[in-house]
Amino acid sequence: MRKEDCIFCKIANGEIPSKTLYEDEDFRVILDLGPATKGHALILPKEHAENLYDLPEQTASKVMVLAQKMARRITEKLSCDGLNLVQNNGETAGQTVHHFHLHLIPRYMDDGQRINWNPGKPSQEELEAIRKRIVE
Repeated sequence: MRKEDCIFCKIANGEIPSKTLYEDEDFRVILDLGPATKGHALILPKEHAENLYDLPEQTASKVMVLAQKMARRITEKLSCDGLNLVQNNGETAGQTVHHFHLHLIPRYMDDGQRINWNPGKPSQEELEAIRKRIVE
C-alpha cells in the first residue's frame, strides 16, 4: 500500500522525477540528492513501510538481493574502494524520511566520510545479561 503524503512513495512510483539507476515491479533505486559520496544511492520499495520493523519479510529478503546486485554494479562502474550499506530506523537512529530505504554509499580512499561508532567495553557479565534478555 502507498501512503499519499509520503515523498518516497511518490518517488518510488515515478510521481516525482528522480535520477533512477534501476527499477522493477517492487523497487526503484535512485541517486541520493544529498550524497555522502559520489554514487550514493537509495533503494526504495514501491510499497510503503515506515521502517524495517514494518517491512514485509518477502520485501526484506528481496531488498538484500537487490543491494548485492547494485553494490556490484556501483563498485564496478565507479571503481570505489568499498561500500557501506546503511539503514536507519527511528529518529534516534538517524531516520529522517519515514519510508524504509537502504543507502548504498560507495567509499573512496580519503573521501572524508566517517560511518563509524565508538566501540563500548562491556564486561562478559554484561554481555551475558543482554544475551539472556534478548533470547528469553
